[in-house]
Amino acid sequence: MKNQIIPKGYKSILNLRETEKAIKLIKDFFQVALASELNLQRISAPKFVEKGTGVNDDLNGIERKVSFSVKYDPSINAEIVFSLAKWKRMKLKDYGFKVGEGIYCDMDAIRPDEEVLDNLHSIYVDQWDWELAINKKDRNLNFLKKIVKKIYKSMKNTEMFIFKKYPKIKPILPDKITFIYSEDMVKEFPDLNSKEREKKYAEKYGAVFVIGIGGKLKDGFAHDLRAPDYDDWSSETGNGKKGLNGDILVWNPVLKNVFELSSMGIRVDKDALLRQLKITNTEERKKLKWHRKLLNNEFPESIGGGFGQSRFCMFLLKKAHIGEVQVSLWPNFIREYCKKNNIFLL
Repeated sequence: MKNQIIPKGYKSILNLRETEKAIKLIKDFFQVALASELNLQRISAPKFVEKGTGVNDDLNGIERKVSFSVKYDPSINAEIVFSLAKWKRMKLKDYGFKVGEGIYCDMDAIRPDEEVLDNLHSIYVDQWDWELAINKKDRNLNFLKKIVKKIYKSMKNTEMFIFKKYPKIKPILPDKITFIYSEDMVKEFPDLNSKEREKKYAEKYGAVFVIGIGGKLKDGFAHDLRAPDYDDWSSETGNGKKGLNGDILVWNPVLKNVFELSSMGIRVDKDALLRQLKITNTEERKKLKWHRKLLNNEFPESIGGGFGQSRFCMFLLKKAHIGEVQVSLWPNFIREYCKKNNIFLL
């Protein structure tokens, strides 16, 4: 069946009940490890925000948001969050977090415009959203790499924890994560598209952080699209390249493919926001409430991102389909096809 990958001879290492237990173990362990590494406090997070304030994220800028009105007050129009990138930055200020302190929370989203429902893509998205207050001087590539290494350490520790609980699930993450510029990937593989280039690097190194996602590269295309108002993807980094953001990618041996776990970056300051709104021809956003506050320097400098909960569970438990670790909606023909091939969707 098109879009559904069935690994030859696949059989889940854990049964359904063991899987549910392992999912909780992973989530409990990783969020504590991440919070310890980055000095984060868990806070409560919204499932929806008010429409038209600029607080919600736009991802690639073309996806529809699930929205609804409120019967009690018809003037309130709400929309399900896509992520919490901008909301978290508000909370750093509202709660009085200082430089070196941050927050994390559970983020649940509905993304009905997923073009393909397959082993990796569901209309339901769950991730840990985190945000850390930083100094102006931390807006540099070395600091970005430092934070990525801390996150990777949490990933490695979680993998080893699961191995000790379930010895049949062998660790596969390399000792270190490899950093690579999206611009350099184009230079090495000019005839491949961005996903094909990612696959090459992930298979070679096991775990990579691709730097610089959102702006156009020398071939005239962006590695991938990013909204202009959260990550800083247009700042020069001192080496002739641009980008203070990126993705954590790993090699998935079950699917034999690249596997994205996290998107993150140093957030826009006033200059970066103005520059990126102009680049993307979205300068009308300057009138939105959130954007006005940022342009008035009301928010702290920060770095933040999202880390896929179901994706990470799927990867660590050697599952073939994201539906094996999360409950979502799947067409009956996909459920039946997966079931016939030993893939049991929750």
